[in-house]
Amino acid sequence: MSDNELRVCSYNIHKGLSSSNRRFLLDDIRHAIRLTDTDLVFLQEVVGHGLGYGKTGGSDPASQFEFLADQVWPHYAYGKNAVVDDGHHGNAILSKHPIVEWHNHDLSRWKFSRRGALYGRLDNGVKLLCVHLGLLGRERRYQLRRLREVINEVAATDEPLILAGDFNDWRLVCDKYLRRHQGFSEVMTCLNGRVARTYPAMLPVMRMDRIYYRNMELADGGLLSGWPWRRLSDHAALMAVFKL
Repeated sequence: MSDNELRVCSYNIHKGLSSSNRRFLLDDIRHAIRLTDTDLVFLQEVVGHGLGYGKTGGSDPASQFEFLADQVWPHYAYGKNAVVDDGHHGNAILSKHPIVEWHNHDLSRWKFSRRGALYGRLDNGVKLLCVHLGLLGRERRYQLRRLREVINEVAATDEPLILAGDFNDWRLVCDKYLRRHQGFSEVMTCLNGRVARTYPAMLPVMRMDRIYYRNMELADGGLLSGWPWRRLSDHAALMAVFKL
């Protein structure tokens, strides 16, 4: 952890399952995200309790974000979104910096598709939003309006803010709005001229995952799509480095 930079990773971990849903790979996912040596990890589809995926590494991973954070990221926040009979899952933020404030904001359009935006504020003043938007266009349009309200509530226009996650926005409607009307820059667009293809991880063709930022300086970033990432979740991971 450097005082001069902030290293960030965003990853939809698919509840620890492989893209084929045939293998439980939470141990391998933990090893992979630790190799990124990031200060912050934005996670989507992370199990907060239950769902019956068995045990890994001798520990019960009923709380996957705690299992992933163990001994590396001492601070974390979790936002419960989807609740089912045998557990629940949502978004999580793992951090090497203290998270001094956090809250989960409901973005759900319908009860059958629970979605949220997990807000956190670090002790250095950087504000965070980890999101997972819905699969339907009508749903995402509603969620974008709600997300605008959340952004305006938690961060002033001149405060440093990172917004990362799975936007399910392959038509780039949300992307255009966030960049044109909310003052955000998108990491891969700034580096390569366009949003990265992140889904499916084995052969990415759809532009689903993003790291947005404002009032910060981007130093580096990249798409984590090679080995071992392509055999883990159904999404590729993204990372970015910001100067403080």
